[in-house]
Amino acid sequence: MQAKKYAKRKKIYGIQKWAMEERPREKLLSKSPHHLSNAELLALILNSGASQKTSVDLATEILKLTENNLAALQRITVQQLMAIKGVGPAKAAKVAASLELARRMQAALPDRLAEVDGIKDAAYYLQKRFSYYSHEIFGVMFLNNANKVKAFSVISEGGITGTTVDVRLILKKALETEATKLILGHNHPSGNMQPSKADEELTARIRNAANQLDIEVLDHLIITQQGYFSFANEGMI
Repeated sequence: MQAKKYAKRKKIYGIQKWAMEERPREKLLSKSPHHLSNAELLALILNSGASQKTSVDLATEILKLTENNLAALQRITVQQLMAIKGVGPAKAAKVAASLELARRMQAALPDRLAEVDGIKDAAYYLQKRFSYYSHEIFGVMFLNNANKVKAFSVISEGGITGTTVDVRLILKKALETEATKLILGHNHPSGNMQPSKADEELTARIRNAANQLDIEVLDHLIITQQGYFSFANEGMI
């Protein structure tokens, strides 16, 4: 008589097999979002896993792309997400949409509450708004005489190496907000904090045009992930 072979037990990867208190969705509903790890929160956005991977596994792999740096996660592209096995167009789109919402929420912070006491304040303000972009952004802080930020506006967006700025748009916004001072800022995705010749020429052009309207350009800041460069600090403005 031939011995009967035991059937191999198939390994189960689904979160539905986890204990209820360990499942991300149930944990969030029974406690609060604060009790979830970054991977668990991201897993809820992904909604489901893939072959031999739970949604938490996929989320962990996504976070590894930036060594668990959430700020850097904002610059992850859809193509990078889809390079992970198990992350298709639908999952990549969900993550990208969530990151874009987070960026817009940050950009929508009430500008009128901000008061700029010095270069560090201005740099911090701009870093919060530029840190999400992997391409170059040029923005302007519009201030009153008391150095209160009346508005912030992205004037132009470009590629990885540069952007084109229309000085007329800056002056139009300055008049609309009744600003008396401006702080210019743009990011260098390359990480190079040094201004280019084009940066210097643009600063001079904006400053000369603003002076005609009795509007003072206080500084031009170049923002990178490593720090910032201040034209005012270097006596270039």
